[in-house]
Amino acid sequence: MTRVALLWHMHQPFYVDGASGAHVLPWVRLHALKDYWGMAALLREFPDLRVTFNLVPSLLVQVEAFARNAALDRHLDIGLRPAAELTADEARFCLDEFFHAHHGRMVAPHPRYLELFERRQEARAGGPAFTVDELRDLQVWHKLVWVDPLYLDDPRVAALYRKERDFSEPDKQTLREIEVEILRRVIPEYRAARERGQAELSTSPFYHPILPLLCDLGVYRTTHPEWPPPEEPFAYPGDALDQLERSVALHTRLFGERPAGLWPSEGAVSDAMVEVVRKAGFEWMATDEEILGQSLGITFRRDSDGVVQHGAALYRPYQIGGEAGPVACGFRDHALSDLIGFTYASWSAEDAARDFVRRVAAAGASAHAGGAADPVVFVILDGENAWEHFEDQGRPFLRALYRELSANPEVRTVTMREACGSPAARVDHLHPGSWIHSDFYIWAGHADDRRAWAQLARARRRLDEMPAGRPGLDRAREALLIAEGSDWFWWYGDDHASDHDQAFDQLFRRHLSYAYLAMGDPVPTELLVSNITTDAAIRPTAPWVAISPSLDGEDSSYFEWMGAGWFDTRDVAGAMHQVTTAGQPILGIRYGYDDRHLYLCAVPKAGTPVLGHGAELVVSFPAVSLHLVVAASGRVTAESGRGTTTQAPAGCRVGVGRAVELRVPLGALKIDGALQIPLSLALRDASGSDSRSWTASLVGPSANRPADWRA
Repeated sequence: MTRVALLWHMHQPFYVDGASGAHVLPWVRLHALKDYWGMAALLREFPDLRVTFNLVPSLLVQVEAFARNAALDRHLDIGLRPAAELTADEARFCLDEFFHAHHGRMVAPHPRYLELFERRQEARAGGPAFTVDELRDLQVWHKLVWVDPLYLDDPRVAALYRKERDFSEPDKQTLREIEVEILRRVIPEYRAARERGQAELSTSPFYHPILPLLCDLGVYRTTHPEWPPPEEPFAYPGDALDQLERSVALHTRLFGERPAGLWPSEGAVSDAMVEVVRKAGFEWMATDEEILGQSLGITFRRDSDGVVQHGAALYRPYQIGGEAGPVACGFRDHALSDLIGFTYASWSAEDAARDFVRRVAAAGASAHAGGAADPVVFVILDGENAWEHFEDQGRPFLRALYRELSANPEVRTVTMREACGSPAARVDHLHPGSWIHSDFYIWAGHADDRRAWAQLARARRRLDEMPAGRPGLDRAREALLIAEGSDWFWWYGDDHASDHDQAFDQLFRRHLSYAYLAMGDPVPTELLVSNITTDAAIRPTAPWVAISPSLDGEDSSYFEWMGAGWFDTRDVAGAMHQVTTAGQPILGIRYGYDDRHLYLCAVPKAGTPVLGHGAELVVSFPAVSLHLVVAASGRVTAESGRGTTTQAPAGCRVGVGRAVELRVPLGALKIDGALQIPLSLALRDASGSDSRSWTASLVGPSANRPADWRA
């Protein structure tokens, strides 16, 4: 008999902007419709099955808010607005945001949704704009495809699918009623599964930080000493403990008992975090097989059938030592977990389920032959994102898998707590690393990551400097705990990318900005500038002749900016832009060069000056850490990223009227031969908050020298 401990990890970062209270991205709500309730409800069909669900607190508090109808969500609001009342910007928002679904599984199978997708391509190519009826159909379809397949037999859902097109406003309200109904069933369904004894519920650190990096950021150099050291030290094991204790408190409130187990964010572990885990009262934790291999000096190779060598070492729980007492630890089978996450989506459901259970049984038999008395195979993976790649959101596969696991006499499902009970073996030193390559590169290895960690370290140090009892410190601490989350760092660097990288970057910087404001400090200039260096949000057109405009802040002559490059600040993609730039006064940016200078002009919208009373425009050149601050008074100064004011470089000139025109010496930018100049712009009001920012890579002067030609 082989035991198998199956853990589904449910996670979303904290998408709430602390200043506005808005949920910047819609994934909590949409995955709650499609995955969170249904994954737990499906267990009712298989009463003999035992699984573990790991529920991250930052996800749960957002599900609660949506269930109470207390969440501010622009995606939701625009999706519910009467289609005939949508503004042009809101209609464009629908076209930008309402097709974020797996095309092959969620768009193409539905003729009307596919037709709308193709119409978007036509509209963007200059064809007719969407009609009111088309916009209303899009409002319905973008949500309908996310409704859990278990609801397909609901007469209300079935009627919407049959209708297919020409939806009415009452149809949208019906879909909203279904949405709220599912949202309100999510947390009670998990509690019911636990009370039936079918599911164990475990947790993660509250805002999903990488615990070893909170304990000591420098731990990432243990495995790769050649990597650059942190720009600023960061070692706050107390924050790690706080994240865990908050998780325990929320979990206990929602589910009626303390969690016994912990899935550390991204399976990231170290000796230091084990001490914190035990101090927080957890009985078990888990990570990846490569961590065990590195800790024991074993390589877990597999034969042609996928059976692992040293199975007796892998398929058992361990005691992980510590001064606070040992913690039991299970190590997931990387290959089996990845088969579900990345391979079986292209298989038939029955074949995939049979193959998986056969492999589990073979793994247990091999471990038995190697001396394991009671082998247990740990299978741990994402419980939400994989399913949109499967037929019918993975429900046929899960049903087939659960049937095979329930019926096969060679395997028995257990919870993680059961699997980790009474470990006899011990690991004295745990290799520091995560489930990805057994290191921390994704969260600390890239220059963008290190810059963000330095910003977090400075804000965290500033919090420690504050006198106790000062108003706002609790809000500042909460914002910093949110900023410690792993997801912001996941999207920095060159290893991952999405349509919403800019939103994650802005959210991280806004959490830090909100912490400073809560402490009563001005927001450091560096937090108005994007940390992303691997790509730019805006792709400007190139200037094509030399220019030499007068700097008076007014449109003095048509010819003075003729031949300049341009970028349109209204065209920034990403949900964060949509939330934070309402009413922004800049239409776009002109730019160009002469032999010695870069010229910039922030062009106002009609009738609106770029800089109102007390406002400032921050023009930043990240490559040389130059931040120029233009005040409404017409004064230009330079700031260090941390707020120290100095004189602007010699030769800088500014004109402020309705527009803002700025001249910057090329020598100050150190761009000899540069084909691109990274640039960030930000507006901030008199309080230092309400910042709106844009990132671009200007076409450099060396890229636009006129070629020789003759007429």
